[in-house]
Amino acid sequence: MAVRIPEETVNEIRERTNIADVVSQYVQLKKSGKNLFGFCPFHDERTPSFSVTEEKQIFHCFSCGRGGNVYSFLMEIEGLSFPEAVIKTAELSDIPIDSRFTQLQQGAGTEKDTKKATLLKLHEESAELFQHILMNTQTGEAALSYLQNRGLSKETIEAFSIGFAPKERTVLVQYLQGKGYTDEQLEESGLFIKRESGELQDRFHGRILFPIEDHQGKIIAFSGRLFEEQPELSTGRHEPKYLNSPETYLFNKRRVLFNFHRARPTIRKESEVILFEGFMDVIAAYQAGVQHGVASMGTSLTNEHIHLLDKVVDKVVIAYDGDQAGIEATKRAADTFAEETHFDIEIVQFADGMDPDEFIKKKGEASFNELIRHGRATHFNFIMQYYRRNIHLNNENERLNYIDKILTEMLNVPSAIEREHYFKQLSEEFDLSLAALEEQFQQIFHSRKSQSDRRHQEKKVEPRKEIFFPQVQQQRRKLSSVERTERQLLNRVFHFDEARLEVKNFSDIFHFVHDEYQMLYLLYESFLEQTDHQGTMDAFIDFVKEPDLKNILVEIELMTMSEDFSIREIQDCMDVISRKSVLEEKIKEKQQAIKEASHHGDQEQLRSLMAEIVELSRELKTKPV
Repeated sequence: MAVRIPEETVNEIRERTNIADVVSQYVQLKKSGKNLFGFCPFHDERTPSFSVTEEKQIFHCFSCGRGGNVYSFLMEIEGLSFPEAVIKTAELSDIPIDSRFTQLQQGAGTEKDTKKATLLKLHEESAELFQHILMNTQTGEAALSYLQNRGLSKETIEAFSIGFAPKERTVLVQYLQGKGYTDEQLEESGLFIKRESGELQDRFHGRILFPIEDHQGKIIAFSGRLFEEQPELSTGRHEPKYLNSPETYLFNKRRVLFNFHRARPTIRKESEVILFEGFMDVIAAYQAGVQHGVASMGTSLTNEHIHLLDKVVDKVVIAYDGDQAGIEATKRAADTFAEETHFDIEIVQFADGMDPDEFIKKKGEASFNELIRHGRATHFNFIMQYYRRNIHLNNENERLNYIDKILTEMLNVPSAIEREHYFKQLSEEFDLSLAALEEQFQQIFHSRKSQSDRRHQEKKVEPRKEIFFPQVQQQRRKLSSVERTERQLLNRVFHFDEARLEVKNFSDIFHFVHDEYQMLYLLYESFLEQTDHQGTMDAFIDFVKEPDLKNILVEIELMTMSEDFSIREIQDCMDVISRKSVLEEKIKEKQQAIKEASHHGDQEQLRSLMAEIVELSRELKTKPV
């Protein structure tokens, strides 16, 4: 049975945590005034409207309306239950917590998604079996020796939960069936193949297995490297060298970056991410001390991958293989980043066609770290080298085409200083005057601008997203005057006992017009009673379970209010709300009467009632707030 986390522990963890430190591991935040702003992680947007207020320890998106405290944020972005969010906050903030409470991670909240919880557990137990076979059995000895000969330490193998699937194709299926999993669950995992006979067989066999984790560090798939020679398939082909899990309920390779969960703290610390081509490169680099590397899973870089990184970091360092295919992949990735985002792009190139793993083995970890940290080329420098390949600069026509191509690419360089630097390089190398190069550049610029203007006239083009300065979007829904008054009154109630007592004294005859504000008032009274009037607003945010009410509560907390208040202000608010309430009730009654008059065909009564509604509506709008 799970152990309940004491309320004092929940409060202590929240109070010792800076929400900005937690949120910044998921969202790239920049200071603007008192607050921090970034792109909302809960919806796509081109203007940053996501705000973190350190003074109040809350977040709020002015566009989609989501808001809350650090626990709310983790519950929303990670899909956690409240106890799991408390534990996760403690982990991210390096706050010690009783190990008994970690049992909650296996329990609370999984009812919301039993299917997902079951499949995650199935993958976890599969990884445990595969690693046990690799590390502790004779069957796995050869594969273990192979990995160690490739330079992986026992600690690294264990850290990445690397395992081995033997060539027999019933090992995993029998193991999981013995644990009570149904054939339907096994099929849904993607770890098995169903034969025509209906028999399930292990998808991975004779392979070294690398678990693939989601952004929470949960195993959702595997990638297997062929280790033992497989028999020829009936089609005459052989098994592929690398085999990934198929797309499943848990796994979509377009959305997953290998090692992202493990690398995220270092990405935040270094303010950059290293993008490798394969997971063996990521693992080798991790062991060599470069621990902020990620890789796409057997697919080209996707927009989903880019947007995942775009939320947490400004700089990407592309460190793909040094062979021809790697250079082409580098060009595609760099162009995609440049087109879609604001990224500062740098390139690391490995000589002699080596990949990062090979480079470490041949040159050593120190040389690898030196190259990764100090051997980078700018994106444009890489472009210049890329277009020099396979051309003969002694050929006048090819030389002129090359210069023209580079000047065209220079249109994408926003910095005038950087452009001048490359103008000088071209000038010195090809003995051309700076004036001639700049004139040719201006001709290309105006030609491209004319083409672009024509395209804009033919079709409206959405401007490219720029970073960063916050331009907070307007309130999603314009509030009525009575709602603004209700929010003003609640803000005072939350922060001044005198205001709360004044409202409470009239609670028999006064109520808020809108149900959500009445509910927040009643919840706050209940909260104070349960906490013996010792609860904080942070704790009240946790007390409010309904997401829509929590979002409204955060908006009320973010209101700009005078530090001074008077009982007269409270009385005026209550008076406005009460009078508004009476008028709105009368309007509702007249509207109901209109329906009845319409049903009976009483036109004279209809005209009279409509005139009364118009007069009441006019009075409602003119009441002072």
